[in-house]
Amino acid sequence: MSAEIVRLLERMTETWNAGDAAGYAGLFTEDADYITFFGLHLKGRQAIEDAHRQLFRTPIKLAEGGAQPRIRPLAADVALVVTRGGSSVDGVPDPSRDSVITLTAVRAPDGWRFASFQNTRVSRP
Repeated sequence: MSAEIVRLLERMTETWNAGDAAGYAGLFTEDADYITFFGLHLKGRQAIEDAHRQLFRTPIKLAEGGAQPRIRPLAADVALVVTRGGSSVDGVPDPSRDSVITLTAVRAPDGWRFASFQNTRVSRP
């Protein structure tokens, strides 16, 4: 389970950095709930694809690698995933955009997909 979910997370970064909105959205279930960095609630794979098609025209790229995600099985085909995210703008890392990301991974007939995504800015004291 864990290796497949880690690969799914890696695909998120790969498709984002390639500007592949359809590929990125394909990592989510058809009815996924996706809450953006700014609190926008996207409902469903098509909304995720549409929003990211616009976003991928910007110079924002995701950082690769980083901390190991915490993957906690909730059932045989469901896991809670907590990970960190970072990004750069025009190739310059921007720590003000660092985030904590919470996802729900589910095993679908065609493999693991994310059913939910919540991206929250890291708070600094």
